[in-house]
Amino acid sequence: MDTEFKNNWALIIGGSSGLGLASAKKLAAHGMNICIVHRDRKSNLPELEKEVLDMRTKGSEVLTFNMNALSKETQIEVLSKLPKKGVKLLLHSVAKGSLKAMMGDASTTLSKEDLDITIHAMGTNWYEWTDALRDHSLFANSARNIAFTSEGSTKVWPGYGAVSAAKATLEALMRNMAVEFAPLGLTTNCIQAGTTQTASFQMIPGSEKLADMAKKRNPFKRLTTPEDVANAVYLLCKDEAQWINGTVLKADGGESLR
Repeated sequence: MDTEFKNNWALIIGGSSGLGLASAKKLAAHGMNICIVHRDRKSNLPELEKEVLDMRTKGSEVLTFNMNALSKETQIEVLSKLPKKGVKLLLHSVAKGSLKAMMGDASTTLSKEDLDITIHAMGTNWYEWTDALRDHSLFANSARNIAFTSEGSTKVWPGYGAVSAAKATLEALMRNMAVEFAPLGLTTNCIQAGTTQTASFQMIPGSEKLADMAKKRNPFKRLTTPEDVANAVYLLCKDEAQWINGTVLKADGGESLR
């Protein structure tokens, strides 16, 4: 157990799979309590319940809410269960958005509604949760605020336009929150994960080709794993990371260098 994590909570928005779940498991293994907000079908719940049981077995308290993370009602319900000044980490890991192209027929072309939904779910919703935690005085005295971005925030991939816009929004919000929330002792950063074969990545058109290209680009000739990214989340939560603020930290093994 890391002593600085004792009695502290990680609130993970979108933590039932992929990067969010890997981060939950890593932090629980080091003594942090975990609160996961997720949206899953009943058929997916047994696998999550196994992971939750494992985290509890290791000594962490774990709360889960299978609710819409984008609704105000969910925020009220979740935040009422967390202790004042007890949240060490807010981690936003929502993967909900449109993967439509900008060219095609009316039924398959990216629309303004698609853009609005994606930018909200994967961008501005992070700020909404941050603001709600601040308003309810739930952040610990030296807390961390982290969201996941991707190389696609500045590059063009087929069908990635809406998500790219959301990630660019995410990074802009990160810079402003890093400055405006610093007086609270809160640091705000994004982690740019390398290509990781999560369920959400596999939904991207041409994902197999993207994965193959990523392996060739990466100096280590492999894809990033959820555990690689979880390690970066853990490091940013340590006391020694207090002076890292307003940064896009790359956890990609050097993939984005070429």
